[in-house]
Formats: sequence, structure tokens, C-alpha cells
Amino acid sequence: QVQLAESGGGLVQTGDSLRISCAASGGSLSSLAMGWFRQAPGKEFEYVASITRSTGWTYYSDSVKGRFTVSKDNARNTVDLQMNTLQPEDTAVYYCAARSTLATFTAYSRREDYEFWGQGTQVTVSS
Repeated sequence: QVQLAESGGGLVQTGDSLRISCAASGGSLSSLAMGWFRQAPGKEFEYVASITRSTGWTYYSDSVKGRFTVSKDNARNTVDLQMNTLQPEDTAVYYCAARSTLATFTAYSRREDYEFWGQGTQVTVSS
């Protein structure tokens, strides 16, 4: 059973940067496709970014493209989300998600595509 633990959330100001991390245990990132999602108060659950299992190809939602970068470190078994030029609308609880897969080139953007979830980390951007 894969377990995911997010860390690094906090309170920042508009325009600041923040890096959040997801540590995986009970499974190797080399066999997992990973994703980041977020949910703001009163808003729907939202896809943020994903990274493929093997090639490390990355994909982003339009709302974060150009500002956020997802990366993985198979040796550390961690996935990071570097967030730049943060805006108040980025305020949300950010969740890490994982899916066991043999697919090399496939990334996933739907909530139902993922099997394992972290507890989330709060990111608050003040205006």
C-alpha cells in the first residue's frame, strides 16, 4: 500500500514562491504516475499538474502553466511542486496523488484515475 505525505505548505504573499513536496512510501516512484490537485474553500476539486512514471514528462492545467513546475526524484522517492508568482486564487489545500501503472508515456488528470492520496498541505497566498 502506497502512502503519500505532503509537506512544505504555508502562508506567503502575492508574487512569492513556494515549494511543496510529496514523499512516497510503500512503493517506488519508478512504478507510479504522480499528480497534484488542489481544493479551495467552496470550489471544486481541481487538477494542477502531473508527471509520467518513466519519462518524467510533465503536464499542467492552464491556470498554473508557466508558473508551476512538477518534478520527481526517484532516488528520494519524492515529487515536488515548485510554485512561482503565487496569486490569492492559488490558495487551497494541495493534494499529492499516485497511480500504479506500467504505462511509460501516460499522465493522468482526472481524480478518479488515481489510487492513492496524501492528506494535503495548506497553501495560503495573502493579497
